Amino acid sequence: MRDFNKKLRVLLIDDNANHLRGIKELINLESCYEVVGTTTSANLGVNLIKKYHPDIVLLDINMPEKDGLQTIQTINKLNLSTKIIALSGYDDSDLIYRAMKLGAKGYVLKTMASVKLINAIEEVASGKIYLPTVLTTRFFEYFQTTAKEESKTSEGENLLNTLTIRENEVLELLTEGINYKSIAGKLIISETTVKTHVNNIFQKLQVNDRTNAVLYALSHGFKSSKTNVITTV
Repeated sequence: MRDFNKKLRVLLIDDNANHLRGIKELINLESCYEVVGTTTSANLGVNLIKKYHPDIVLLDINMPEKDGLQTIQTINKLNLSTKIIALSGYDDSDLIYRAMKLGAKGYVLKTMASVKLINAIEEVASGKIYLPTVLTTRFFEYFQTTAKEESKTSEGENLLNTLTIRENEVLELLTEGINYKSIAGKLIISETTVKTHVNNIFQKLQVNDRTNAVLYALSHGFKSSKTNVITTV
């Protein structure tokens, strides 16, 4: 339980320096929380967490140096009481689901009003989960669908059955020979998010590259709506 006599300590990780400054100024002006550190580097952010043990970390999910989802896992392995709120410019249901499943306690869109960010920090600090209303319904619908898919998966089954809806969409585009940038454009997500999905596909299909992922998919009944072409990125 949060000690309300103790000043809440917040650490910010965002590769956009301007956005980082804006969040820091917002917290300083609109709350009594203490910003103990800011960084544009995920790796440096982990080191700052080890040093300062913040109560809350606001973490940009779309980081170029180190994937935000991987960073959530790294932070949780520190076994601190630090709670993570994911920041993103994308309302991608699969990304929200993965961030929350890996341990994020909140998910906030960067385009949302400043009051919602402060509210998110307060809610998460008090032990609650925060999702803005605009995302809640979509998240739980996706959660229910994905949970059903995962429950059907057992050892020895076709590994394609372990993929989420979004990962299937990415895999289909991979089988069509489309590069990461074009996939991002088609699915209206960032290229960093595409790479995250591709890495998850590799892990689930137990392959090391997109060529083998495509070959596995085609040999196990996965069918693309277009002619299959394997290209390099």
